[in-house]
Formats: sequence, structure tokens, C-alpha cells
Amino acid sequence: MKNNPEYAEVKGKRYKINTDFRVILRCNSIAKDESIGDYERALAIIYLLYGDEGLKDKENFKELLEVGFKFISMGKEVDNDDDEVDMDFEQDFSLIKASFMSDYGIDLNNTNIHWWDFYNYLNGLTDKCILNRVREIRTYDLSEVSDEKDKKKLMKAKKTYALKEKENKPSKKQQESVDKFYKLTGIKRR
Repeated sequence: MKNNPEYAEVKGKRYKINTDFRVILRCNSIAKDESIGDYERALAIIYLLYGDEGLKDKENFKELLEVGFKFISMGKEVDNDDDEVDMDFEQDFSLIKASFMSDYGIDLNNTNIHWWDFYNYLNGLTDKCILNRVREIRTYDLSEVSDEKDKKKLMKAKKTYALKEKENKPSKKQQESVDKFYKLTGIKRR
């Protein structure tokens, strides 16, 4: 893929991609939400990325998803290894916002950033920003701490900043979104 694409092409047809980072974060949230069926998740992601134009093109859903995931992964191979998870876009969004403000002077509430730029900025945050300090606490190896007082302090910090397990119950907004997709597509619920 070229730098910061705005369009996807499937079977010779161009689709405008909603490239705003918030849309991709929402796609990420939907993709991980096991309370929504696979087909409904696919429809939601297609709708978020391509709007009504994507939903109308039922015969190309598979290709639209493939191109969409390639866009989201920035054309890179996704490595799903067993590394310790040290960040969650939803749970850490306030830390992400604070870090963008402190490192770049960017107010994420008042800006429209292309997903690829957002992701690159996120990876370029300094070690001094709050997000990366919390991520370091989450992954710190307690076996490296010999002083018991320091170890207890770090254990408490790890507990305080630990990522919370999510419930798989859809929020009201998520359920409304699923309902809208059923209505738009005319698909009968299973």
C-alpha cells in the first residue's frame, strides 16, 4: 500500500475509506467483541470503513474485509505472538490523549488524524509520556527487583495499572450499531 491511502480498490471499483483514527479504534473494538457474531462484526467493520457504499456491495464483503484489514495493519504482517499485552486502546485512551498532548501538542479531541499517522505517532511517543511509563510498569519483571520495599511498591503499581478483563456484553451504543446494520442490510437475525 502507498503512504496514507484514502481509497481501497476491489475488483476495479474504488471505495473511499474512512481513515480517521477513531474509526479504526472502533473497528478494533468491534473485532475483539465476542458478544457480537462474526457476520455482524464483519458488517460493522465494512460499514465503518466504507459506509453505505460498502454495505451495498454484498458480493464483495470478503474482499472489502481483506483490503480493510490490510489498511488497518498498514500492509504489514500481523504478529499474533504471545507477547505480554501492555496496552489497550479503549482502556488506555485517556493516557494516549495525555501522551499525544505532552509529546506532540496534539489534542486528539479536536483533530482528525489519518490512522497511519496516528499509529506512527503512537509508536514514536517518548519514554517520558504517561502511556509509556504505565506500559513499562505493566511489563516490569519483578524478579529483577531485589529490595522487598521496592518490590512491594512495584507490585502495587502493577495492580493499580493492570489492564482490566472485559465483559463480553455489548454496550448500548454497540447494540444500536448492530441493530442498524441488520436494518440497513435487511438480514434476518439468527
